[in-house]
Amino acid sequence: MAHDPYEALYIHIPFCASKCAYCDFDSLAYKADDPYIPEYFEGLVADIRRLAKEGELAHIRTIYIGGGTPTHVGQKHLTSLLYAISVSLDLAQVQELTVEANPESLTEPLVKDMWALGVNRLSLGVQTFDDGLLGTIGRIHDGKAARRAIDIARTRFENVSIDLMCGLPGQDEEGFARDVDEGIRSGVVHMSVYPLSLEKGTPLYRRRRKLSFPDEDAQADMMERAELILTEAGFERYEVASYARPGFESKHNRIYWEGVPYLGIGRSAVTMTQNAMRRMRVRDGVVEDDLDQANMAAEDAMLAMREVRGLSKERAQALACVLPALPAELVRLKERGLIEERGGAWCPTKRGWLLGNELFGALMSLAS
Repeated sequence: MAHDPYEALYIHIPFCASKCAYCDFDSLAYKADDPYIPEYFEGLVADIRRLAKEGELAHIRTIYIGGGTPTHVGQKHLTSLLYAISVSLDLAQVQELTVEANPESLTEPLVKDMWALGVNRLSLGVQTFDDGLLGTIGRIHDGKAARRAIDIARTRFENVSIDLMCGLPGQDEEGFARDVDEGIRSGVVHMSVYPLSLEKGTPLYRRRRKLSFPDEDAQADMMERAELILTEAGFERYEVASYARPGFESKHNRIYWEGVPYLGIGRSAVTMTQNAMRRMRVRDGVVEDDLDQANMAAEDAMLAMREVRGLSKERAQALACVLPALPAELVRLKERGLIEERGGAWCPTKRGWLLGNELFGALMSLAS
């Protein structure tokens, strides 16, 4: 269908050194010298060149190379991909180019190459600095490797982010607070903090009855403790699970919450295509979402509530043209304490985020 320009590009690298015990993402435990890896990267490069010729990459503002573990495949393959990007897109208009990395596979030469080829942001999967917890969840790095990786990343990159998890088996609030404190001391400028999700079929799920997990209240306490520590240190919460020093909010993350079209390349990568009448999400050639105008409006209102800045009243008024029940529902959500009026916008409250299923579900149901 005729569609609005894609403004974000996601490239999926499914390869990892090993599969973590909690992971249900599309990732494959392959040795770095497996012959499938160069074949996969040749396919990615061919797709990038084809899409560039078709004009689909002309408006890209952010690029995110995720996985899996992109750095696991080594310098040769990753730099070949980055080179293809640099000659196929106008990097002058790309505001953010992020590469995900894991501590065990990040090297100084790789950092130098990524920086030279236009990468301006690194996202490190730390999860915790506690060696015992890392072993329990199947991570193959230790706390020392995580600290070393952050130091290596910061030799070239100012914009370094880490992920931290709470609700891990055997973790308590004080231990999680120590992780957050250590992340701050490490000098990173962005932190994503999120609770463990036990997914069926994962090794951790199968062992769930043999392990002691913090309950939902304890997880909520950990998330609130993280907010307190991070805001006192000068970080600002800009999204339900993300904190940044001013100016270092993830531009790519925000595109997902703003209803802007994005393009996915690689196995399991999702493409969101839309025009004024229709929005579709496609993964591996299969349509996963096909939304009409009303459902698009409901989704836009819901996604806006993932961010601190919420849904502007001007935007809410525009969405109400195709979703007439929206104004009354916003008032009801305010009465329930899930949102509040702030700075000319309807914004989520802490209670709204803690009861996210209720908040998001109420908005999505407006289109039914």
